[in-house]
Formats: sequence, structure tokens, C-alpha cells
Amino acid sequence: MSLPSETVPISSLPMPAGSCVERLRHRWPWFIVLGALVAAMGVAALVLAVAATIVSEYIIAFFMIVAGGGEIVFAISSRSWTRFFLWVIAGLAYIVVGAFALAQPLMAAALFTLLLGVAMFVTGLIRIYVGTHLNKDVRTIVVVAGVVTSLVGLVVLIGWPANSLAILGVLLGLDLLFWGGSWITLGLRMKARLNTLPRHA
Repeated sequence: MSLPSETVPISSLPMPAGSCVERLRHRWPWFIVLGALVAAMGVAALVLAVAATIVSEYIIAFFMIVAGGGEIVFAISSRSWTRFFLWVIAGLAYIVVGAFALAQPLMAAALFTLLLGVAMFVTGLIRIYVGTHLNKDVRTIVVVAGVVTSLVGLVVLIGWPANSLAILGVLLGLDLLFWGGSWITLGLRMKARLNTLPRHA
């Protein structure tokens, strides 16, 4: 679902999203406040990129441990020995990697950065390939997106491992900054929509 903009009015949003936004239009200041807070956290993450990288790495490690525990729980409830051993092995692997990341955050950050660079580079190449096989209406957009993704991945790989203490934090900061901007935009569109309604509405 895309956020409303000048070319996509709130009233044109698909149901039930459109009706939900309409009901909440009187709460537009809260959306702007939320967006400002998220954007501020994004700016903080960009300024404190190293600290944000460590925080991101800890969050990833925590979720890996939780996911590993979930795999083991599913294994215990499994009625198949094959599934039991596969889920246990997968769960233990997640827990071990997550524990390693917590114990060695700097090394884990370097590893995660390397994996991120490879993933972005390969994903971009796949998008370029897929884009060349699409129709003309969307081909350019998909190919350009693939090129940008591959270039970002290549930049990450070229700068590795020196950039491993900052990349995750920078990406987190940019994500929060754009996400906060999206909430602010939504709040402003809701305010504009409210101002166009009759006073008795």
C-alpha cells in the first residue's frame, strides 16, 4: 500500500485502508508527531552511526535467538523424526549465530555487512534481469531500481571491512528518516483532507 500523496488522494485508497484513514483524519497531529519522532531517531542514527550499527546488530542477534527457540519448539511438537532433527539443527544454528553476535558484536557487524553487500548486489542483478523481460511500461523502473541496488551493494563490498562499523547504522538511520517522513506526509494529507470537508462533517 502506498502512502497518499498529491496525486493519490486519501479517498482513493483501497478499502479498508481508505475508510480507516478517513476515520482517523481528526488525529492528524499524532501522525505528524510520530513521524517527527521517527525522523529524529533516524537523524540520531546517522549522527551516531557506529552506535546505531551495534544496536542493529544486537537486535538482529536477539531475533535470531528467538527464531532459533521457535524452531526448537516446533521440532518438539513435530510428529516426524526427520522434521524434528532438521528443526532442531536449524534452531540451534540460529541460537549459536545469535549468541556469537552478542558475544562478538564487532566481528558480527562485519559479517552482517558483508552479507548485506552481497545480497544487495545479487538482488540488483536479479532485478535487472527480470526487468529486461518485462513490458515497456515497467521495464525502465525495474531496471533502474536493480542498477541502484547493485551499485549500493558494490559500494558496500568495496568499502568492506572498514565500513562495517557504520553501514548498518547508516541504513537504519536512512530507513527511519524516510519512514518518519512518510508519516509526516500522511498527517499533512489528512489535515488537508479535513480542511476540505464541510464544517458540519
